[in-house]
Amino acid sequence: MKTTNHDLAPKKVDTRGLPQRLWMLSYGVAVVFLGSCSVLPAKTFETRQSETQAQNTIEPNPVIVPPPLISSSGDPNFVVKVVQQVGPAVVRIDSSRTITSRVPDEFNDPFFRRFFGDSAPQPRQQIERGSGSGFIINSSGQIVTNSHVVDGADRVTVTLKDGRTFNGKVLGEDPVTDVAIIKIDANNLPTLSVGNSDALQPGQAVIAIGNPLGLNNTVTSGIISATGRSSSDIGASSDKRVDYIQTDAAINPGNSGGPLLNARGQVIAMNTAIIRGAQGLGFAIPINTVQRIAQELIANGKVDHPYLGVQMVTLTPEIKERIKNKAGDRLNLTADDGVLLVDIVPRSPASTAGLRVGDVIKSINNQPVTKIEEVQKLVENSKIGTNLPIEVERNGQIIRVGVQPAPLVVTREG
Repeated sequence: MKTTNHDLAPKKVDTRGLPQRLWMLSYGVAVVFLGSCSVLPAKTFETRQSETQAQNTIEPNPVIVPPPLISSSGDPNFVVKVVQQVGPAVVRIDSSRTITSRVPDEFNDPFFRRFFGDSAPQPRQQIERGSGSGFIINSSGQIVTNSHVVDGADRVTVTLKDGRTFNGKVLGEDPVTDVAIIKIDANNLPTLSVGNSDALQPGQAVIAIGNPLGLNNTVTSGIISATGRSSSDIGASSDKRVDYIQTDAAINPGNSGGPLLNARGQVIAMNTAIIRGAQGLGFAIPINTVQRIAQELIANGKVDHPYLGVQMVTLTPEIKERIKNKAGDRLNLTADDGVLLVDIVPRSPASTAGLRVGDVIKSINNQPVTKIEEVQKLVENSKIGTNLPIEVERNGQIIRVGVQPAPLVVTREG
């Protein structure tokens, strides 16, 4: 129910208990941009005149290049036109849920009740409220937003830009991709047109519309800063199976679930997260992913994600050296690259198939892998209950196993 903010911080390696369990590493990278300018010395009129004549004979006059946000659309007022076009399809979502405090078991014991009687503590209820954004995808009242905006909500209220308010029903939500679908009882509603998030390039102009910090119908603009950011890149929990779009358009709590639009007014992503304490670092879920998940939620009310039951880390020379120094002869790690399995969940598909801690995944479904993000994509694209060929290196030998992914069981917070 709250906008998700994430801290990007280095993680330490705990090598205790090797080889039974190894721990993941990550690191942050800081980038510094440098610029400079020069002052040209003064020249006589005759010298400047002769140089000008020479330049006119060999090159055209210089062209003044407009700023990127103008040149991308050819119209300096394109943001205004986009907002006028799509603004009515962006909504505010308010949600609430009732939290009941738990009474310690000791007070339910007859022995304690002899002393406390009616004065024993009673369960207390409190209401948590949150707000976010969403956008209409169907004229008959289907709205997409973030799962964390409506997670566990007892009541959902949707407010349109024209001031109309409706009770919303959650048709389904998927915490793994942070997508949810809400339905309101209305017709002939404005909708957003959809772009193609697979074709996005860093530097493209984008516009965000939402309700940050309760300020309804707020518009911000910027560019796409990067594409394909993994959950580990941005410090999100490792169970999030999304390649995020990074933008410098201002995003704040309350923007969650709102659209990120291109210069033509097409929605190309759904705003979802920021890094706490940072500026110009917002993240959005690609619209192609949102559409795929939304269709499953509308059809089935849930989304089943394939699950192997492993914890893993991308193997690098530094990690390999650190593990060998701590584990010694207890782990015969011969591979130089690949994805190292650091833990196997008991009775999971990976355990049943015979995968072991210390195995290094080299390929999945005959496709080579060297990073955990590649493994996650291939597993996500596999089919539950269908044999998935995995090739691992174990003690210098190549082993081939077949794993049948099971449905991922999602444990909700709170």
